[in-house]
Amino acid sequence: MEDELFQQLTYVLNQLVSWFAAGAMVFGGVVPYIPQYRDIRRTQNAEGFSSYVCLVLLVANILRILFRFGRYFETPLLWQSIIMIVTMLIMLNLCTSVRVAAELSTKRRVFLDFDWSSFWLWSRFSDYLQCVLTFTAAAGYVTYLLLDSPLYVETLGFLAVFTEAMLGTPQLYCNYQNKSTEGMSIKMVCMWTSGDTFKTAYFLLTQAPVQFWVCGLLQVFVDLAILFQVYYYSRYPQKPVSHTAHTTSAKAL
Repeated sequence: MEDELFQQLTYVLNQLVSWFAAGAMVFGGVVPYIPQYRDIRRTQNAEGFSSYVCLVLLVANILRILFRFGRYFETPLLWQSIIMIVTMLIMLNLCTSVRVAAELSTKRRVFLDFDWSSFWLWSRFSDYLQCVLTFTAAAGYVTYLLLDSPLYVETLGFLAVFTEAMLGTPQLYCNYQNKSTEGMSIKMVCMWTSGDTFKTAYFLLTQAPVQFWVCGLLQVFVDLAILFQVYYYSRYPQKPVSHTAHTTSAKAL
């Protein structure tokens, strides 16, 4: 009797842990962007945040969803991709409105101009939507044609996780160009690091495809490099910082 009760209790605890882990996997990825979203909205300045982070995550999660048609993976990862796509579109909408409001130039940049020099710097949120939908349609069509090819499916999976692993690279480069991490939410990067560490461990424990956990490790290394930039540029400032910039940076923290 006691053994049966213990087994039932163990089963319930395992289910609770499993549900918690799945919930953390689904929603944990979007949490880091909440402080960055609030900082941009409060300061009306998006210069410290690279919108190419949104591009990387949109591409990565679209490819991951397409990969699932060729090779099954955990359902929480599918929902994570869907929710992340919605989150990145919300971030893009805010960044675009803030950037356009601050621009002195009246020239409008649109997606249908197909001007590479203005790629991902368009003046309307609808242009970003057009780009995302075009990419989704093109990638979906190619996947439909080549879905029976194991080589294509595995390559698609690798591209999905490798692109996501490059998530922090645009922010790393943006900080390098600015010689500063002002305007970037340090909370966001700390949550990136903890979330990516948890995610990589989750991949290993659930025996996810090898592409997932290898690129997860790469993602953790990029996060640590950004945290090093935070330390380095605060310890060795590369440019004069105005009083206003100090105020904005303090708010970001």
